[in-house]
Amino acid sequence: MKTLIINIASALAIFCGLLMTWQAIIWLFSIQPYLLPTPVRVARAVVANFPSLITSLAITTASAAGGLLSALVVGIVVALLFAQSPWSRRMFYPYTVLLQTVPIVAVAPLILLWVGTGIGSVMLVAFIICLAPIIANTTQGLVSVDRNLVDLFLMHNASRSQVLLKLRLPHALPSIFTGVRISAGIAVIGAITGELFGGGTIRVGVGGIGYAIQYANSQLQTDYLFALVLAASALGFFFFFITMFLEWYFLHQWHESARSGEAE
Repeated sequence: MKTLIINIASALAIFCGLLMTWQAIIWLFSIQPYLLPTPVRVARAVVANFPSLITSLAITTASAAGGLLSALVVGIVVALLFAQSPWSRRMFYPYTVLLQTVPIVAVAPLILLWVGTGIGSVMLVAFIICLAPIIANTTQGLVSVDRNLVDLFLMHNASRSQVLLKLRLPHALPSIFTGVRISAGIAVIGAITGELFGGGTIRVGVGGIGYAIQYANSQLQTDYLFALVLAASALGFFFFFITMFLEWYFLHQWHESARSGEAE
């Protein structure tokens, strides 16, 4: 409990220090509010636009979460196929890794053109950007099992499905969570990218954070623009910490990667 209090206090101290540095830079260089608003102006913008900010945040959360969960399911299924078939892994694994090099900014307009606007197309953009890390990390975890453990299972007449589900998949859990941790943050980036190109709009004037960013930028509402950026960052942190909690929950009783954090 004492360690938790110290960690929270340290995080709050760092946050306050960042706000003070932000304010000091504005005072020192006499920066105009339309270029860099003060923290107080940003806080006022949050209060003044709170209902629309929450609506935009909820839309982006749904799009990013949908893309992330879809990528998790598809990525694990593909990785299981790769683990069971060395031939398919040699033939198709390089192409899945190439997904990481896809310029999502260039692909997003095409997806919206083909699929149409709406939350579904934004989820698809988030899905594409999240898929590669999950496939890569899960595949690595599934094929990295100690050969002696595999032979031990085979000595007891375990079937391929039993080896896969009772040995390889539990062994791959830390790698799966590593992939999800990487994808958790970029899922928000993918969702906002899709929204910037016209996706995620429920009706005229109501859309996700990307839509709201475009509107605030066109109206030169720099303070509200900063509030939206901070909201997007907070959403990314939220996804990341949810993933960290689930990783601890499933691994802390048996895996060193989670137990070592407790020891510290």
